[in-house]
Amino acid sequence: MRYKYFLPACLAVILVLACLPPASAAAPIGGNQGWYAVHCNVDGAQVYFDGTYMGDIVGGVLTIPVYSTGTPYKNYAVSKSGYTTYSAPVVGVPGIGETINLYATLNPVVPTTPASIGGNQGWYVVHCNVPGATVMFDNTVEGVITQQGTLTVPVYTTGTPFQTYTVSMNGYVPYTSPITSFPGNGQSVDLYATLNPAPTPVPTKSPVPVSLVIIGIGIAGLACMRKGRF
Repeated sequence: MRYKYFLPACLAVILVLACLPPASAAAPIGGNQGWYAVHCNVDGAQVYFDGTYMGDIVGGVLTIPVYSTGTPYKNYAVSKSGYTTYSAPVVGVPGIGETINLYATLNPVVPTTPASIGGNQGWYVVHCNVPGATVMFDNTVEGVITQQGTLTVPVYTTGTPFQTYTVSMNGYVPYTSPITSFPGNGQSVDLYATLNPAPTPVPTKSPVPVSLVIIGIGIAGLACMRKGRF
């Protein structure tokens, strides 16, 4: 008789636990996520955030997902061969489920009268350990690292000096450094960048589902009842 009220009590406990929300349920896929929508008048233009390639403009727009808990981006640049590069600061951080629109207008490069071959010209030679990495000078894409590990960038000694250079590649931490030396006529200046693999996020283990706990309690209760009867 002492087990007479045990089954109703177990059922009541199970119902109460089933109504409780999980203590540490995993966030749904896409949680804490927002988007940047980069609009541009030239399809095929390449989009960079802080020197990292994000994708190409298709149909006048590129949508870039970001996490609201991540490190905010500071600048974006849009470029394509034959057009002037557009760059601007990233204004705002999208909240969960929000989209921030960014705009870039590319204008065709106006042809200029070429200087005499070799006149007032020098070169930067960028060295990097990752072939295919993108090289940018002051947010202007200059090319990619060759299989030989270098990229030669011609500059005119009478032009406006570059301030910084950035080397980036998907899966690696971008490298940015100031330019402190400037080539003279017929001279070369070497610049170096070492890219390190981006850290891989460590997945967190999911907690034991509440449903399994409830089932375990129910089985234990039934076992106790059967033991009491016999």
